Amino acid sequence: MPIATPEKYAAMIDNAKARGFALPAINVTSSQTLNAALNGFAEAESDGIIQVSLGTALYLSGAGVQNRAVGSKALALYAHEVARGYGVTVALHTDHCPVEHLDDWVRPLLDDAIERRARGLDPLFQSHMWDGSAVPLDENLRIADELLSLSERARTILEIEVGVVGGEEDGISHEINDELYSTVEDARATIAALGAGERGRYLTALTFGNVHGVYNPASVHLRPEILGEIQSAIGAEVGRDRPFDLVFHGGSGSSPAEISAAISHGVVKMNIDTDTQYAFTSSIAGHMMSNWNKVLKVDGGYGDKKAYDPRSWGKPAEAAMTARVVRAAEELGSAGNALR
Repeated sequence: MPIATPEKYAAMIDNAKARGFALPAINVTSSQTLNAALNGFAEAESDGIIQVSLGTALYLSGAGVQNRAVGSKALALYAHEVARGYGVTVALHTDHCPVEHLDDWVRPLLDDAIERRARGLDPLFQSHMWDGSAVPLDENLRIADELLSLSERARTILEIEVGVVGGEEDGISHEINDELYSTVEDARATIAALGAGERGRYLTALTFGNVHGVYNPASVHLRPEILGEIQSAIGAEVGRDRPFDLVFHGGSGSSPAEISAAISHGVVKMNIDTDTQYAFTSSIAGHMMSNWNKVLKVDGGYGDKKAYDPRSWGKPAEAAMTARVVRAAEELGSAGNALR
């Protein structure tokens, strides 16, 4: 199955919401981690989302190019080729774009998608995230309004963040405090600015105490019931059950009960980065520590090329990350629920 068409991506989201599970959204940094994620989705018989972050987009373009749009497109073209070999549906997504990088990342990719549409082609990416958490809500929604119009022309889905996710990811950071909780008023303003789907589909990351990265669980207080309160209040106003398609950011370390509660309130996508990065890199660290005298040229020796060949540590690292993706699909309920 190739990368999802716009119609298939919408069906993936509808399937998750109707059947009560969330799609694993895995951040990748290379072709290796992309392959690991694809293999994990296939082993779990789960559809999923592959994400590229702000820093990864630059990294993927190479030190001599340093262009986020180029790096993103390069990985997407690779993904479109290799994804054909897997029996699941996969969407591509750009993650957490702040205001200062819209012009060198998301807008060029939307322009590319609009140009591809004019040639009868599907977009390379199926969705893009505008992270307006660092600007006032009215500015956040004004920019979201503009990007939603562009997304409709590009046949892509927009993801927005209403509220603040604590912690740090790719240089975007927020304190862990009482500002980490979205309100009904925030959600009402979102509907007023963007509509309830009639102007174009969007995903919403409402915050309920979420924190990115590695953190002390004692300092994080998730309140998924906030999502239910917002969905109920706004649903009554727009006449639709659970009107928001929600995204769970900063889910690393969350308990199964917290994940299940969030999904019950309309979470259809959960971002996973820290745990899969750790699985990949810890496998490499184990190989290097166990084979240090073969990897290094010790005491004038030559080492053992088989020990430092990137494939010797890359294959088990991919396998370790694949296993973590399978676990994520099982925890989110997407395992065995791939569209056919």
